[in-house]
Amino acid sequence: MKKTDSEVRNYRHLTHFDIAGFTYWEGCLVFDSLHIGTRLELVGEPDNRFDPYAVALHFDGHKLGYVPRTENRMLSKFLEMGYGTLFDTRIQRLSPDEGPEHQVGVIVYLKRREE
Repeated sequence: MKKTDSEVRNYRHLTHFDIAGFTYWEGCLVFDSLHIGTRLELVGEPDNRFDPYAVALHFDGHKLGYVPRTENRMLSKFLEMGYGTLFDTRIQRLSPDEGPEHQVGVIVYLKRREE
C-alpha cells in the first residue's frame, strides 16, 4: 500500500516489532485475513497482572498478541492518557514459514496532529 506525498509528510515511523505472544492468542484464527498494510488496534491493559504497561494488538475483534515489553511503556502511557488516535498501527511483514513469534511484523506510525 503506497502512501501519497501528503500522507508521507503526515506520518513518521515511531517503532516496529514482531507481535509477542502470537502463539497464545487468536492470530491463527485470522492469519489468512491479514495482509501487509492491515490496520491493527492498540489496546492498553493497565490491569494486566503480568505487565501493567501491556498493550494488546487487535484485529477485527481478535486479540493477536502484544507489543513486546521493550516497546510498550511509552505506548501504554499515551493510550492511558487518551492519545491513541496519534498512532496508525499496521502489519508491515507476514512470514508464514517463520515460528509463530516471528510471523507478523508490525509498524507504528505517529500521525501529525490535525490543526
